Parts: sequence; C-alpha cells; structure tokens
Amino acid sequence: MKSGLGTIPWTIKGELVLNCNCTVFCPCVVSLGMHPPTEGHCQTWGGVRIDTGEYGDVDLSGLNIGLLIEIPGMMSRGNWKVGLFIDDRATDAQFNALVDIFSGKAKGTTGLFSVLVGEIVGVERQPIQYINEGKERRITVGRKIDGVVYPVEGKNADEEIMISNTKYWMGPDITVATASKGRVRAFGRVWDFDGRSAEICQIDWHGPR
Repeated sequence: MKSGLGTIPWTIKGELVLNCNCTVFCPCVVSLGMHPPTEGHCQTWGGVRIDTGEYGDVDLSGLNIGLLIEIPGMMSRGNWKVGLFIDDRATDAQFNALVDIFSGKAKGTTGLFSVLVGEIVGVERQPIQYINEGKERRITVGRKIDGVVYPVEGKNADEEIMISNTKYWMGPDITVATASKGRVRAFGRVWDFDGRSAEICQIDWHGPR
C-alpha cells in the first residue's frame, strides 16, 4: 500500500462539521483564507462522518474522524498544527488509509494539507460519535471533544442559510451554523467555543487528483 502512496484512488462521501473561535461566521469560506479570522488566529475542532468511502481496496464506510486545527493567522499562509482522531473501530489498514488521506499524503481534495500543515501534533484512536438529531449534529471524541452544532435559523425556518457555489476546499455549499457546545481538551489545548461560528458541509472528496 505505501509503495503507491499518492497514486491510490480514494473517495469519501459524507458530512463534515467545523466549530471555530470566530465570533461571527468564518471569513475563510468566502475569502479562501485571504482574510484573517475574526480573532486574528484560528482554533478549530471538527468531525467527519464517512457514509461511503474507500482507499484502494480498503473500505472506509461507516467510520468517523475527529479534527483539531490551529492556525496562527490567515488560513492560506499555512503553518497549521493538526491533531487527528481516528475511529477506534478502524482496522490497522483503515487507520493507515485515513492518516494518509487526512495528512494530505494521499493527494486529491485533502492534498493541500501536505502544504499547509506544518506540524501534526498527534494521531490517536478514540471512540467517535457523530449523531444527527433533527437539525443538530452531536459529535463526541472520547473525552477530548464534546460538541453540538446546529444551523443558524433564517427567515424561513424550514430552509438553511447557505453559502453556495464557493471554491472552499471542503465543498461548494456551506450551511451557516453555530455551536451550543464546543469543548476541546486535547493535545494541551483547552477550548470552549459555545456560541461561536460553525459550518456544516456535505462532502464528496476524492484523490489522488
């Protein structure tokens, strides 16, 4: 598997949630990282629910991922620090595949991580739950991350506030959201982002191109 690193076909379809320290909706979505975060730096936790996915002949369907991301300034300038949590149900082959994808080594949609990430602060197996309850998304990563994210309500409560047709790396259509709970205790970080900016995105990622 490793001998073909960067050439192995892979896909991930599912949903991603991010909650960051921005006081209003994250400006990175529309500025593509050319505008600084509202606090001058970015601290983010995230969860990924993989509905269907594969890395070569390794099935990734049904697994979850947790993320911790710290960026010292504008997203596009790099020097990110990333912590990665892999579903403890993953086999060794699934674990290695997900590390390759989320480190950027597998290229494709997440390939930019190999350029922007300056340090991976840790990779851990953790029990990860990603639960949809109505409009809420509840994500827990062991005792490391405890979050609840929900869409910001618009004039028509039945329709989500969307930013569509973007060039954002996650996907073109982003649901504007916020967090009623966003607590991180991991890799020396202690964050509480209750009431801060959040995003929900349906993902359709692939590689190596």
